[in-house]
Amino acid sequence: MGSVRTKNITITALFLAMNIAMSSFGIPVPGGHLYLCDAVICLAAILLNPMEAFVVGGIGSFLGDMIFYPLPMFVSLVTHGLQAVVISLFSHKIMRENQKAGAVIGVILGGIIMVTGYTLGKIFVYSTYEYAMIKLPYEIAQAVLGGVIALVLCYNFGIQKLYLKMMNGE
Repeated sequence: MGSVRTKNITITALFLAMNIAMSSFGIPVPGGHLYLCDAVICLAAILLNPMEAFVVGGIGSFLGDMIFYPLPMFVSLVTHGLQAVVISLFSHKIMRENQKAGAVIGVILGGIIMVTGYTLGKIFVYSTYEYAMIKLPYEIAQAVLGGVIALVLCYNFGIQKLYLKMMNGE
């Protein structure tokens, strides 16, 4: 039991560090940047329980913003934290009998939460509706890209199988 708990803490900390690292740079696209932290958040949320997913998504994003770009750090805490919890709940609780379908539904709902949260957050933080609407396509692209990368890594590249094998001590 202690070994499993230690593994959970270690994996959570690893994903948290990856989230912070991926928050430090973006892929430049015309008119903005796409950040790959969503791929880390979605992947961690598919694998981890809701509390661990919140630590990775919410606290990891908060810390990444605090270090690199502090203005939206509280928006990130709530938005990415809620996104991660929803993905994890669908993957592990709501659709436990079909985790892959639960993960897909969770990632879709998590993406909607992320896009909505950041759009409303930008209206609040920057006090302009126009800025938030200009950035909306980038938020959508980031959510889709992050979700697709996470699902492909998890199921097509076998990350979930490796994670389960490691957690079961094989």
